[in-house]
Amino acid sequence: MAAAAGGSAALGDGGAIDYSVHEAWNEATNVYLLAVLASLALLVYARRNKRRILRIFALPPAAAGPPPPPAGFYSGLKKIRLRQQLEMYSIARKYEQQQQQPPKQTESVQLSVE
Repeated sequence: MAAAAGGSAALGDGGAIDYSVHEAWNEATNVYLLAVLASLALLVYARRNKRRILRIFALPPAAAGPPPPPAGFYSGLKKIRLRQQLEMYSIARKYEQQQQQPPKQTESVQLSVE
């Protein structure tokens, strides 16, 4: 009886089979099949035209980067940086010397008159 009850659920009025579920299933599988075929077609196209696709996403040569600096630019920067380091070193040495010197104590001499 249970098999008959389950089988009769697919039957419509008058014992006719209801095909709406089957039609919906067929439409869904058709959509999935189309999606898979479209993905495969795009994959094949991408493999064949890889350079053309990469050229779309590449930056134009003018926007690749700023122009290179003049020839003496880096040597000038090195000199400036060296001068700054020397100035900071001399300031640090002066500060260390001030910290190392003991504070000046005023010596007082008391004289007593007899």
